[in-house]
Amino acid sequence: MKQTKAKPIGAMLRLMRQNLPCYIGSVIATTMIVLIGFLTPIVLAETIDSVLGSAPSTLPEFLLRPIRALGGRAFLVNNLWILGAVLVALNLMNGVFTYLKGRLNAVASENIAFSLRKSLYERLQRLPFAYHAKAETGDLIQRCTSDVDTIRRFLSVQVMEVVNTVLMVVIALSILFSRHVTITLISMVLVPPLFLFAMWFFKMVHKNFRLSDEAEGKMSAILQENLSGVRVVRAFGQQQREVEKFDAASADFRKKTNKLYDLLAIYWGGGDAMSMAQAMVTLLVCVWYASRGEITVGTLIVFTNYIGMLLFPIRQLGRTLSDAGKCMVSMERVQAILHEEAEPEEPGALTPDLHGDIVFDHVSFCYPDDPTPVLRDVSFTIPAGKTAAVLGGTGSGKSTMMYLLQRLYEPTSGVITIGGVDIRRIDRTYLRGQVGLILQEPFLYSKTIRENVGIARRNPEEEAIRRAADVASASGFIAKADKGYDTLVGERGVTLSGGQKQRVAIARTLMKDNAVLIFDDSLSAVDTETDAQIRAALRHEQTGVTTLIISHRVTTLSQADVILVLEEGRITQQGSHEELCRQPGLYQRINSIQNALEEELNDALAAEGGEV
Repeated sequence: MKQTKAKPIGAMLRLMRQNLPCYIGSVIATTMIVLIGFLTPIVLAETIDSVLGSAPSTLPEFLLRPIRALGGRAFLVNNLWILGAVLVALNLMNGVFTYLKGRLNAVASENIAFSLRKSLYERLQRLPFAYHAKAETGDLIQRCTSDVDTIRRFLSVQVMEVVNTVLMVVIALSILFSRHVTITLISMVLVPPLFLFAMWFFKMVHKNFRLSDEAEGKMSAILQENLSGVRVVRAFGQQQREVEKFDAASADFRKKTNKLYDLLAIYWGGGDAMSMAQAMVTLLVCVWYASRGEITVGTLIVFTNYIGMLLFPIRQLGRTLSDAGKCMVSMERVQAILHEEAEPEEPGALTPDLHGDIVFDHVSFCYPDDPTPVLRDVSFTIPAGKTAAVLGGTGSGKSTMMYLLQRLYEPTSGVITIGGVDIRRIDRTYLRGQVGLILQEPFLYSKTIRENVGIARRNPEEEAIRRAADVASASGFIAKADKGYDTLVGERGVTLSGGQKQRVAIARTLMKDNAVLIFDDSLSAVDTETDAQIRAALRHEQTGVTTLIISHRVTTLSQADVILVLEEGRITQQGSHEELCRQPGLYQRINSIQNALEEELNDALAAEGGEV
């Protein structure tokens, strides 16, 4: 998968700008919370030193003026309840601003998560087929869910923690230095080492989180793959092997995640030890100065409270940096998808009538990461409204030819036209809406049969759904189902047989207004009788539709107007069934083998009937 270099910090700032009013409100609320937090110890210190004690007040003049007007210290001594009421009011205000901060952060972060999920999903819909052919589904799911949630959590909590840290450190230092410079300097002895410790932790956690996140993506991919292919796993008895494969991926994820927890334990353990040691030193120094009468008890209370307010945000900086590291890794992974080159817009693209001849003119093709040609100078014409069949071995380029016709890939050289119009000039969405492709392994949604058949139309009519099911020879088994058309199909159609899934997929495609219909070996799971019924119904119902059928069954190929034989990316034979049967080559050999097998089967059935 292509990893586009992204700038996660710039991307996060752009996302935050989209919710600027919420973040401005949150900054104001955070500022008020910090100020209230600092006011509480000051009120206590003032009460002990200047109200209950005789020390001069340290309050600013604008606060002292109204107190003097009321009667000064004597008034407060006689009305101590006022100071209690102030403390209660401060705590109530703190609760209000804490709620506002949390609410605004939550709204902003949820808006950003919604925007990211929406952008990711839209981008995934517009990425070329080649990208999805190589991407791991489990990893993409993790990027759209787990990584987005990591970003949401950081923007919800830790962004304001940075604001909180800066405010607390600045205010705490300004107040402490104004109280006593020497004690403040002693109280900061371990702050630089704690800050450096936090920076080391950020560097280590960023690297290890990337490894853990990628390991989780691989584990998710294995889980998704196993659940999608559960029938194959059961059919080949590979349960134990799948368990071992998942255990290995899970063990790798556990190992890399445990390194993260080890780092967290080291940081929080070491950070706590340094913080407690600094708090103890500050307390001892304050007690020593207070015992000598150099500071008041109120100042001691201020220092012992504020040192925690100084050390805690610096210690918390490690968690903030840890989450920032995780957020940047997640943002890089998200941006890698958002920066992938999508299929380009086509403002001047054509939407012509596609009921015309299909022409491959010297078409060659190589896959982007493989220089080996898959198609080599392929040329043929399919007249409008006719049926063409393609026969070829595995890897001969049959499916690739159909992908080119839908512009899922572009030819390396040569031109493909429909009705004389180069398909590169035709709008992709319009082209794919007109060219119906039915795959050998069709994808069905975990919905009812009715919803699966009618999904191609916004408001499908019941009659149209039933008619499409009739043409696809699906109405018979649908009628026998427990709830008929309301029968719920398991995820990816797991509750249906291969032939039933193919017929539902055919019916679904017939609900579109197809100018071209492609069967990519999509009749392989039905018996020859049903195969013939479907083709007969299609000829009757799809008049004027150009049909291409990829098949290895000669009985299916023989009814086509023209048959193309593809070998190692080249057209080696083309003509009608009768013409090719007379020509030495792959078609003649396969026809002879299948006829011989059919004769042996008929002889065996006849002999069995004779014995009975």
